[in-house]
Amino acid sequence: MSRTLNALRQQLVGCLRRAAPGDGLHITAVPKLKLLRASSTSSMAEVLYEPALCLLVQGRKQLLVGEAHIDYDRSQHLVAVHDIPVSGQVVEASLDAPYLSVWLDIDPVVVGSLLLGQGVPAAPAPEHDDVTLGIYTARTDEALLDAVLRLCRLVETPQHIPELAPLVYREIMYRLLSGEGGWRLAQFMTPGTQSHRMRVATQQITLRYKEPLRMGDIAQAANMSQSSLHHHFKLATNMTPLQYQKRLRLQEARRLLVFEATSVASAAHRVGYESASQFSREYTRAFGISPSQDVRELRSSLFRSRGGRPPGLDELSQAERATWAAVGQAVTADPEA
Repeated sequence: MSRTLNALRQQLVGCLRRAAPGDGLHITAVPKLKLLRASSTSSMAEVLYEPALCLLVQGRKQLLVGEAHIDYDRSQHLVAVHDIPVSGQVVEASLDAPYLSVWLDIDPVVVGSLLLGQGVPAAPAPEHDDVTLGIYTARTDEALLDAVLRLCRLVETPQHIPELAPLVYREIMYRLLSGEGGWRLAQFMTPGTQSHRMRVATQQITLRYKEPLRMGDIAQAANMSQSSLHHHFKLATNMTPLQYQKRLRLQEARRLLVFEATSVASAAHRVGYESASQFSREYTRAFGISPSQDVRELRSSLFRSRGGRPPGLDELSQAERATWAAVGQAVTADPEA
């Protein structure tokens, strides 16, 4: 590791320790920027990754995407280029050296404007338009780390955020596109590519996860045949469309059970299941534990400071809600539900 890269990382560690003094997810005043801190390792948690840059500053994390295993540390960053359900856990963290991570939402409009400008010196891409897994890791270089550090420092000077944050954010998107693996982000954000069609398909399922899966409608929205959709969807997500929808439903049901204290039957119905018994079987298969037992253990763990008492949503602090959103919420709850 170069001295410059190491110095930048140490400065970022100090910045995040100040901006995120306690464990959990910290919402910042900088648009699209969130900071995560954990002082201990965690068990596997189901979560939906939306398009984002996740840059590790300290610690190590593991993800399971379908059957694919991703392991990355502070030398790498992770990019999710479309909505994708994953199982993740922090595998290296301590009180002295907590897990520290920068989470930055990717704005397709900003990325698209950079691509349209044709001023991005994109990293080499395959000559053919093959769909790749919609989440990848790449080596973090000095240019990207420096830009991320400058964005995080704006948390300490909020008066400069309105003018400087959009400029630094755009630079970070530029660095992602022009850096290692940037061609993958470009393909998923470029209309007309098979990768972009997969981004459309995942969005369609995410928006309508409660409804019966209508492959014809999804294929039409993505402008491709159903057979081509099935083939490329598996490449982009490591899941079939049905498996993808099931993960979304079960993750949202878990959130409903924990936070809204709904019954198992009610949660099953609200996420689209017609049979509560089928829901319970699939929930147990996915999480390795029955819904009722899982809820008891999650509440006890998440709200140990409250003696395990199930809290109402109005009782939760912003930090508690944000932490759950980071580790367990699959999709935004339907306001009409």
